[in-house]
Amino acid sequence: MTWHSGRQAEGETILVTGANAGIGYFVAEQLAASGATVVLGCRDTAKADLAMQTIRSRVPDARLRGVGLDLSDLSSLPTAVEALEADRLDAVVLNAGILLSGPDRRLSPQRHELMFATNHLGHFALVAHLAPILTTTPHSRVITVGSFAARSERLDLADLPSEHDYRPKRTYGRSKLAQMLVGFELDRRLRAHGSDTASIVVHPGGALDSLTPSRPPLFVRTTTERLRGLPAGLMLHGKHAAAETIVRATLDPDITGGQLWGPRVFGLRGQPHRETPRPHMTDPDTAAELWSASSALTGLDPFERPVPPAQP
Repeated sequence: MTWHSGRQAEGETILVTGANAGIGYFVAEQLAASGATVVLGCRDTAKADLAMQTIRSRVPDARLRGVGLDLSDLSSLPTAVEALEADRLDAVVLNAGILLSGPDRRLSPQRHELMFATNHLGHFALVAHLAPILTTTPHSRVITVGSFAARSERLDLADLPSEHDYRPKRTYGRSKLAQMLVGFELDRRLRAHGSDTASIVVHPGGALDSLTPSRPPLFVRTTTERLRGLPAGLMLHGKHAAAETIVRATLDPDITGGQLWGPRVFGLRGQPHRETPRPHMTDPDTAAELWSASSALTGLDPFERPVPPAQP
């Protein structure tokens, strides 16, 4: 089957984390246009409502739902998953993430470093809670949204919470690398268990607000911002374009588990294409150690019954 962006997904249910703003919003908008029922998993339900209002202004027949989802707080996830009230889940897009810039190391309610907790541990735990419904939905998908920043980072397995070396950009990059490592490892383990659920890893390249079209009242780009951003368009793209790689990985039946997809031009902009991941992103030994550590920190494993989480 040849991919085309008009592929229809009526009858499918897709959860997108962090769908109220940025790239996640455009993922939700584009998936809604495909006919899928899109569940916006957002920490702020008022912002989720505004995002749904904005999507409906462009996709009048959009099938949308909002679910409160705070990935930084592991104790909140069972309630969020229960609120899905879905008998099938065709895909979950692990998109939500935070990038902190301040010099002070911030902690989650469970006392984990906040970026590692939100970007990686929260999504790891979410997949574990969703595993029963994902694995009983034929040909379901887990889409892990990594980052170009992960290319230049390496994990320190002895200091996953960045207690001894906290630098915001490095800690962010490592949290996204952790997501990508686990995304590839998840697919290996799904195959080993004979599951037809696929785990696919993507990254959106470089996305700027100044190259992103307005979506009032959610987001308004001024003419001045647009003009200032034009030179950057040679190397980067807008968040609507960045979302296209994620949407294709979610819907294209020819994309299979264990693949990495990103923008074609230098990995920063352009049409989606399949990439060869760097060896440090797929190393099975590092991934297995990270998986074990993540399971211990969350008390969860997508393939096992819950156990009490380790104290940080």
